[in-house]
Amino acid sequence: MAAGILFVGAGAAGCGDDDDEGAEEPSPTQTTATESPAGNRPADPAAAEKQVRENWATFFDPRAPLDEKTKVLENGDRLQPLLQAFSGDQRARQSAAEVTKVTFTSATGAEVTYNLTVQGTTALPNASGVAVLQDNVWKVSVKTLCALVGQSGVEAPGC
Repeated sequence: MAAGILFVGAGAAGCGDDDDEGAEEPSPTQTTATESPAGNRPADPAAAEKQVRENWATFFDPRAPLDEKTKVLENGDRLQPLLQAFSGDQRARQSAAEVTKVTFTSATGAEVTYNLTVQGTTALPNASGVAVLQDNVWKVSVKTLCALVGQSGVEAPGC
């Protein structure tokens, strides 16, 4: 069921962002439970966590307009064709995510644990993704999107 959850497409191995090239991305089904050292977090962790949670919800909200999803996705302007391609997918229109934990790994990065739901039923519990600070906005990382898309093994532009 997880392979058909979201707008599933390309292989996650080809999905890197320019800032973390070569860095490993947690599997969307793998969770981490580490606490951030005091020096490895934003100046205002509470505000940053709030924005991560809000933007994650927006990105995975099936009712959110494409332009709003683009704003909360790392390099969203470049990935708009990918988002557009899947905006009509029925499974994507039925999917949502609830963030359960945010662990800052640096002042500009965070591991995010979330539950992915389809029609209100948890389909991918305790999934792991990454949020990145880009242009002073906490965004869903390209790696996270591509890891989800990659579960189906279909090629997708941008991943």
